[in-house]
Amino acid sequence: MKRRAFLATAGALLAVPRFALAQQGKVPRIGCLVSETLSGQASRIEALRAGLRELGYVEGKNIAIEFRHADGNYDRLPGLAAELVGLRVDVLVAFGAKAVVAAKGATTRIPIVVPSTGDPVALGVVSGLSRPGGNVTGIAMFGPEISAKWLELLKEVAPRTAR
Repeated sequence: MKRRAFLATAGALLAVPRFALAQQGKVPRIGCLVSETLSGQASRIEALRAGLRELGYVEGKNIAIEFRHADGNYDRLPGLAAELVGLRVDVLVAFGAKAVVAAKGATTRIPIVVPSTGDPVALGVVSGLSRPGGNVTGIAMFGPEISAKWLELLKEVAPRTAR
């Protein structure tokens, strides 16, 4: 499910500028900011590439992807984010909560896609879940909160289904 949601998010974000960029003859550039190692995010990165291929984008042909990774050295993230912004990427994909915060600190203009994160409001990268505003979009995962809600629902449903 995570892969499909990520692909849908990335696809929706990239589908809109595709036609405008094609008319300008410009190759779209994606900046990927990774908090940890690239190998640690390999499955997500491959999901991104697969989704792009499904949309007709071929890396090195009609799209460019720039990777920057901090290898767990989080102090490097703001500089890496600024480097990607300086490359004038069309969209930033931020892997990891600390990468999202660094990307948001580096730009308010470039769209930032977040494959999954905890609470983006608590991170300070969106103003609210119903109307996030700004340039950050993506998937928020509320593990403990959702699990608690599932248990509440199960308590209500279980007695009825046991009859």
